[in-house]
Amino acid sequence: MTGGRPAAAQAAGRRSRRLPSPRHLALLPLSLLMVVPFVYMLGASVMTRAQLNRFPPPILPPGVDLTGYRELLSDSEFPRWFLNSVIVAGAIVVSQVILCSMAGYAFARLRFVGRRVALVLVIATTLIPFQLTVIPTFLIFHKLHMINTLGALIAPQLASALGVYLMTSFFQNFPPELEEAARMDGCSRWGVFFRVVLPVARPALAALAVITFIYAWNDLFWPMVAITSKENLTVQAGLTTFQGQHRADWPQIMAGTVLTTVPVLIVFLIGQRRFVQALAGAVKG
Repeated sequence: MTGGRPAAAQAAGRRSRRLPSPRHLALLPLSLLMVVPFVYMLGASVMTRAQLNRFPPPILPPGVDLTGYRELLSDSEFPRWFLNSVIVAGAIVVSQVILCSMAGYAFARLRFVGRRVALVLVIATTLIPFQLTVIPTFLIFHKLHMINTLGALIAPQLASALGVYLMTSFFQNFPPELEEAARMDGCSRWGVFFRVVLPVARPALAALAVITFIYAWNDLFWPMVAITSKENLTVQAGLTTFQGQHRADWPQIMAGTVLTTVPVLIVFLIGQRRFVQALAGAVKG
């Protein structure tokens, strides 16, 4: 009898885990509501022009027609725009992960005059809309002869106040005993940072990388201002101009939108677990 109780308890626990909770039942319709536009976009990208121009258009594609994808990749500069976005977003992610982690560690661990004031000033920059600084930023890059280059899209986002704040909050909750033990073993400050702190900070770094990539990939306003040639556009800016030129060619527009959305989904799915861990740690802190 006594040996059967743990087994029964485990079976009951497994059954309870399989049963959806009331919270899940409430979130399921909302999840479906969020998925429906993406499913329709995916289906519309494999429809023909005649099917999409029909009123009302079909909800699900009667068949699979890849003409929109073929014409998009052959008749436009979408591959070049996609490569530009990969270069810009990748460079911004690497830069922010390195610079924001260094700045966050300095604000959290180093004691220097004006540390708190500097951190408040950095965070206060998030209150200034980018639209107010776009003209001075444009003039600066024009003087540097960087307008219409990918460098003009990368340089303004090499670091961010949000990234500095996120990493500072994480390092403030980081146990200093590990660093002190490494320092007693003769490790330098840089050695402690790279060998002890950064490996433990992978959830926060992953969260910062995901947020930065999504923002950099979806950025539209600054590329439309800083880029003047068609071949240097990013995928979002290029797709916007493409919509203006092919306003009725919905298969190509939907195909471009699908290809633009897929990298964001892939990056989020890859870093989802560490992203949730970082948010949970921030809430606990």
